[in-house]
Amino acid sequence: MSGWVAVAGLGPGTDDLVTPEVRAALAQATDIVGYIPYVARVAPRAGLALHPSDNRVELDRARFALDLAAEGKRVVVVSSGDPGVFAMASALFEALEGREDAPEIRILPGITAMLAASARIGAPLGHDFCAINLSDNLKPWALIEKRLRLAAEADFAMAFYNPRSKARPEGFARVLEILREACGPDRLICFARAVSTPDEAVRTVTLAEARPEMADMRTVVILGNSATRRVGPWVYTPRSVP
Repeated sequence: MSGWVAVAGLGPGTDDLVTPEVRAALAQATDIVGYIPYVARVAPRAGLALHPSDNRVELDRARFALDLAAEGKRVVVVSSGDPGVFAMASALFEALEGREDAPEIRILPGITAMLAASARIGAPLGHDFCAINLSDNLKPWALIEKRLRLAAEADFAMAFYNPRSKARPEGFARVLEILREACGPDRLICFARAVSTPDEAVRTVTLAEARPEMADMRTVVILGNSATRRVGPWVYTPRSVP
């Protein structure tokens, strides 16, 4: 039997937000490959091998999945959210370069953390927006600062992934300084932590009120554009440009 690889998004947390397409792939799989907490979300069953690994070995993980598929295995590489957004789909294609034994590959979309967060908040991403990963593990900090300033100049709403880790808590403090300089103190900023899980917490403040400790690695931060505003308990960005 020919092997295949599916790279699947498990959504932001709750099983209710896992798509039927992803559920079907998990049911057909012989092997699950992924970062430790994501693999832990897949229920064990007879005939299914689980292969959890550390978060900083994405290329090794992707190569391993391709090797399993070359052996005829049906492999699902799991990511949280959507696999194409700061996740494993890109790593798999990078690992595929130069190989001659490419298996069947499917990328199965999922609900991203920023979209789940946006839905809880209202519609802060209702107009043009961008997503920026604030981790400097795979890119230099100078590039992050450049993209922040240019996105602010273009008046994008922005969604930030991986804002503040224990290893680099000072980075997000600098991000807030840059945003205050570029956008002013009254811009709305939303902190959405662990959306769709029992630990969910959502809070909206102004940039003047924002503090670094409001974010951690389970938080998606959404900054509005200059037109973003409140209506009752909701925050939204109009689709029309003033």
